[in-house]
Amino acid sequence: MMINKRLIGTVSESKKYIVGNVAVQWCSLAANMAMMTSVTGLLASLYTKEAGKDSILITVAVAAAAVIIRFGCTVVSSHMAYLSAKTVKKMLRDKIYRKLLRLGPSYNEQVKTSEIVQVAVEGVEQLETYFGAYLPQFFYAMLAPLTLFAYLCFVSVPSAFVLLICVPLIPVSIAAVQTWAKKLLSKYWVQYTALGDTFLENLQGLTTLKIYRADGFKHEEMNREAEKFRRITMKVLTMQLNSITIMDMIAYGGAALGVIMAATQFRAGKVSLSGCLLIILLSADFFIPMRQLGSFFHVAMNGMAASDKIFRLLDLPEREERTEAVPEDCSIVCSGLCFSYRESGPSDADMTPQNMSRGSSGTNLRRADKSSSDGTMMDSDEGASVSKEREVLHDVRMEFPKGGFISIVGESGCGKSTMAAILTGRNQGYGGSVKIGGVELSDIREEDLMKNITYVSHQSYLFKGTVRENLLMGKPDAPDPDLWAVLERVNLADFLRDEQGLDTVLSEKASNLSGGQCQRLALARALLHDSPVYIFDEATSNIDVESENDIMREIHSLAGKKTVILISHRLANVAASDNIYVMEKGKVAENGSHEELLARNGVYAGLWNVQQSLENYGNQQEYPDNRGKYQSIGEEGTMA
Repeated sequence: MMINKRLIGTVSESKKYIVGNVAVQWCSLAANMAMMTSVTGLLASLYTKEAGKDSILITVAVAAAAVIIRFGCTVVSSHMAYLSAKTVKKMLRDKIYRKLLRLGPSYNEQVKTSEIVQVAVEGVEQLETYFGAYLPQFFYAMLAPLTLFAYLCFVSVPSAFVLLICVPLIPVSIAAVQTWAKKLLSKYWVQYTALGDTFLENLQGLTTLKIYRADGFKHEEMNREAEKFRRITMKVLTMQLNSITIMDMIAYGGAALGVIMAATQFRAGKVSLSGCLLIILLSADFFIPMRQLGSFFHVAMNGMAASDKIFRLLDLPEREERTEAVPEDCSIVCSGLCFSYRESGPSDADMTPQNMSRGSSGTNLRRADKSSSDGTMMDSDEGASVSKEREVLHDVRMEFPKGGFISIVGESGCGKSTMAAILTGRNQGYGGSVKIGGVELSDIREEDLMKNITYVSHQSYLFKGTVRENLLMGKPDAPDPDLWAVLERVNLADFLRDEQGLDTVLSEKASNLSGGQCQRLALARALLHDSPVYIFDEATSNIDVESENDIMREIHSLAGKKTVILISHRLANVAASDNIYVMEKGKVAENGSHEELLARNGVYAGLWNVQQSLENYGNQQEYPDNRGKYQSIGEEGTMA
């Protein structure tokens, strides 16, 4: 009957509210029984003309007291339901958030962001009915018929027994529907998640869709997803309507049998008139609690489907607790480093703790223990076939000495950004060794790692709010003079003074700033963080020349004071590096200083020559003037 012990245990604080809710509902039932007993006694007295003024007054007083008690119980019951639901929602969202914190930056390797949002918002909301209405009603529906049976046994045992044996027919019908409903609601939730995922993706890429006039295609796709969701919703509603009809037939039929039995007993002289009336009036109370339970059942089923997803999230495997701190010597040594991505992402069905522990729904893995002859990766314990892996890094050996200025270059897709993700702890499950100050990266506490390594990418996220709020993420206790100091360093201070200063409001994703301004603001935040190690992953990509120069100036100023790791596609930015690692197809092809690499005339020299030719391309090209005639442009940019 959908009593999830784990779910209740997870939010154990709600138990007291559930117990309180059941207690006040039972008090309301007792008040109703007292009122009905008094009323039926009065009616019998009036029928026999034995009723006096005192009996009428007593009945009115009892009825009034019962009404007041029932009203109070209803108010308290509603408040208990509210407190229970509020507690559950708060505790579950807190657990989900803390789980994501424990999973760390690599959480999206195991579960989609859109699914997390839906589970944490709508999924938790669905449990409001389960805890606030279904569970209290379930226990009350068990208690109420037994209470009424025990009370009516003093009136007529056969009638009470008939009413009692009809009550279980409702949960039997619920159980019969449950198997079908569970499968149907599981499909409903999967389709709901798919619709939400599609909507979120289209919303995030709306600008791109409009540019390429692909919004019509995505609109049709969205309509198809919505139609699928509508169909499954109608199936759920049909199931609910049919099951409610069945429960109504059982409830009304059971009450009718009780009434018929009471009338038969009265005709045979085995039950008094007041007893017969009492059975008739209370017969509905045998079935109403169970009937209401059936009404809550369908909504609660949806909540249970959501709870399955919540627990799949909460059961995702976490890294073993790390105990090591980053040593003062923040030198980094990578030896035999390997890393692979899965070709296909996780499916909803695969997102189980068992599969997750084997990496079946993760994005990255350590090198598989076994491999089949066709290259399909096999689980070492069970030999279960899983999807193929795409190796990105293979036997990588790099050293980043303390205070060194080291660069990583190479063509797109060679593994540069994957290296950065591993060093910052975002990509787990690497093979080989990565040591910071002699301590293995996988043994270092995430908090300590984040404190000592600052990562700046070309997609650094700026939050909606003020410039001050975004900067204080780097150093929460930084005074305003320190904030202005870093803004001066990145050449943003004059611009912000012309706006609202540190209180300048940033829109979503800082869309009211240019790309270069966003990147310089992200750099200012990173400078405030003041960590021993800085990793710049294409930090000057897709920005204007002025911003690029400002950023590179600060990167060079950090070199020597901090350990700086620069990943860049533009080789002119890495020429001053102490050491340059050139990557090719996931391996280190060569390394050395800029001059040494050029002298070798290898991969780096080839990339350098190509970039130089591209940057100088057009200096002697001819372009049409406004009269349609062609003129050449010299190296200084003047018309020849």
